[in-house]
Amino acid sequence: MKHITINMRILAGLALLTLVNSLSAHDQDWTELFDGKTTDGWTKRGGEATYKVEDGTIVGTTGLGPNTFLCTEQEFGDFELEFEVKYVSEKKFNSGCQIRSKAQKQDKKGKTIDRVNGPQVEIETGPGQAGYIYGEQMSGWLSTNPKSKDKSVNSHQHFKNEEWNHYRIVAKGSRIQTWINGAQVEDLTHDQAYESHPKGFIGLQVHSTKNHGRSIA
Repeated sequence: MKHITINMRILAGLALLTLVNSLSAHDQDWTELFDGKTTDGWTKRGGEATYKVEDGTIVGTTGLGPNTFLCTEQEFGDFELEFEVKYVSEKKFNSGCQIRSKAQKQDKKGKTIDRVNGPQVEIETGPGQAGYIYGEQMSGWLSTNPKSKDKSVNSHQHFKNEEWNHYRIVAKGSRIQTWINGAQVEDLTHDQAYESHPKGFIGLQVHSTKNHGRSIA
């Protein structure tokens, strides 16, 4: 199983991603995906959002068109992923971290784009659905809780607004588990999703917008 550590900072709508030195954080052999200086090893797919490195972080800025993703060139099957998220904004926030994902050429108003598809672990301000699993360009929610009309079932407050939030994702076979700040949010076994997406890249999403602005990666 691969071990990956990410430290993702989101402040005032800015997506700031820093991968910490994995060996200093864990005794096991963790994989570093970001060198702190460039986006080498990453590929942008989808819309017109931009990504650049500022002060040791990857900053994503929204653009017109479909959702945009900064994706690892390396693929992962069974893995453990950790990252931290902090978000400060007056607006409701929603994004996600793609796992085991793929990209397919798609025509979008006469322009060919790499349309990302695969499981997405939700990142959302609380109370909300952070940590649940959505099927990006698949069948919608893979998790069952968000489909409920009962707010006590379809949302939670494990994501602390304007504070650091620790995410842990473990994918092994058809089972995907997620934790936020030590609290388990999801323990999903989905054979169909695993059959179509047994491995793939990790992607950082910037949502599409009708107006240019800053958003999470």
